[in-house]
Amino acid sequence: MSLSVAIIGSGPAAFYTADALVKSDNDCRIDIIERLPCPYGLIRFGVAPDHEKTKNVMRAFAKTAAHEDVNYYGNVEVGRDIGLNEIREMYDAVVLAVGAGSDRAVGIPGEDKKGVFGSATFVNWYNGHPDRRDLNPDLNVGAAVVLGNGNVAIDVARVLVKTPAEMAATDLPDYAAQPIQNAPLTDVYMVGRRGPNEAKYTNVELREMGHLENCVPQIDAAQLPESVEGEMSDRDRRLAKKNLATVREFVDRNADEKPKRVHFVYYAQPVEILGDDRVTGVRFERTEVRDGRAVGLGEFFEIPCGLVIAAIGYISRPVADTPFDERGGIVENDDGRVDTGLYAVGWIKRGPSGVIGTNKPDGKLAAEQIFTDHGAGGGKSGRAALEALLAERGVRAVNLSEWQTIEAAEIANAREGAPRKKFVSVAEMLAALG
Repeated sequence: MSLSVAIIGSGPAAFYTADALVKSDNDCRIDIIERLPCPYGLIRFGVAPDHEKTKNVMRAFAKTAAHEDVNYYGNVEVGRDIGLNEIREMYDAVVLAVGAGSDRAVGIPGEDKKGVFGSATFVNWYNGHPDRRDLNPDLNVGAAVVLGNGNVAIDVARVLVKTPAEMAATDLPDYAAQPIQNAPLTDVYMVGRRGPNEAKYTNVELREMGHLENCVPQIDAAQLPESVEGEMSDRDRRLAKKNLATVREFVDRNADEKPKRVHFVYYAQPVEILGDDRVTGVRFERTEVRDGRAVGLGEFFEIPCGLVIAAIGYISRPVADTPFDERGGIVENDDGRVDTGLYAVGWIKRGPSGVIGTNKPDGKLAAEQIFTDHGAGGGKSGRAALEALLAERGVRAVNLSEWQTIEAAEIANAREGAPRKKFVSVAEMLAALG
């Protein structure tokens, strides 16, 4: 009898796990269970809309989904439509691949004011996630502060200042494009606790900030170190040197060169969000880096703004019926093993770090662990039991063919040059099925 494996979630870690399972020599059937009708998770809702090439990995995932041993069950929410323990009773192995879709708190006074958002929330909004469709942020502001020195922070800053022409060939939803492009925003401050040597953005994304149509980068030369110092891997040292060389090129850019500016501010940590009900600015403390840590110096300054996006990290939500490490924001696991027959991969396993491909080793390891723990054969009914229970409960599951119909409609509806026009609600997706 085939080994039955259920994968909960359909982002990169889920598909890398499914791919490793189907490429093994073992007889197994894999069912991917996703709460939204659409698959791909972080690829669809986390990658910036103007970085379409990064989404090309979806093509490989689509091939995995179409494999004869893989079934897709979209619009099925674990905890609402079916319990995790019920799934575990049906399947020989269950893999948690639910990612980290929530925002890590900044932990300072005032972060609950209007106009303050976490980057997971804000990025989901401009990427058409059904959960954030109605966020409706007030972008009628002249200045914004983005907290963080990583790729997400630089993505948010870039999307906020790009012109309609620069965003024309993207899948940025109309409901987000209009307020962003009509905003009177002229200045975006991207603020990090440490310096350019410790910044986590890639050099490609950093260089892109110097070639925007309507926006010029600004940086204070006094904030730039003379060289790359400290203990780090050879790879990190090469990246730090490239980034330092790039930001040095920004030093002499004229602030009036273009209508908008992105200010790179280093060595500053937020201590308070200012304002009454609504944010009017952020108070910062200057820092220095000691042994890799940002240490406050007791010197303070303020940046006036009407919008704050905190891009300081994502965190996973607890999964019902699993042990959860609240401090680490991950399910408790031993190198991926959570419990007998229960495994974790990706960000729910190790936290939100790395790039898309970083999840691939997790998938391979999970497949190896499953076959080590269960052998080549299974004893549970898996797919048949799942489909019977969903039918009994009247759950409207979306299969792969139906998702492909939804996807084809998105592509057909796209404006000229754009890859797709996303449906931004579950109701719209289901309506596309007739």
